Amino acid sequence: MIDDRDRRIIAKLQENGRASIVEIAREIGISSMGAKKRLDKLFQEGLVKVKAMINVERLDVKLAMIAMEIESGEYLREVLRKFEKCPRVVRFFVTAGSYNLFALVWAEDYHTLESISLECCSLRAQKGVKRFEFFPIFEIHYEPYVDLKVLANKEFEKPPCGVDCGSCVRYEEEKCMGCPATPFYRGRL
Repeated sequence: MIDDRDRRIIAKLQENGRASIVEIAREIGISSMGAKKRLDKLFQEGLVKVKAMINVERLDVKLAMIAMEIESGEYLREVLRKFEKCPRVVRFFVTAGSYNLFALVWAEDYHTLESISLECCSLRAQKGVKRFEFFPIFEIHYEPYVDLKVLANKEFEKPPCGVDCGSCVRYEEEKCMGCPATPFYRGRL
């Protein structure tokens, strides 16, 4: 599906997603037109995507990995559907094992991270979750960039998960920044 030149184009973009066609062409030893055609093909076939990543260390963002055992495929699909647009979930991973769903989540501080692990908006509170383990991440190695969902517009009245931040005790006590997709959000991103 991809050859050595394609791999070299991908490697260059992974090094610098803003590399110009001229730089890519020079790096792999082909014409600019050849590099552009190959790059267009990689994009059209959905093999690569270039996007902005956030330096979570510089912004002092807190991350956590959540391991869950979901009771059935039906409940797993419901959790995935319900949290599909959740700006706090960076990524879900479906696995085969005693824990069958993992999530990478983020927050601005440890109070908010604790809120998204405990409150009714948490993954723990969802129907069908049999076991739940929460692992705050203290160090990231090799590269601090993560594709967080930073939303320019607070497009939802209520969070995508359906829970109302305004009626949450931890939000009222200022122990949660609220949902970044709503006007309730008090965070810095």
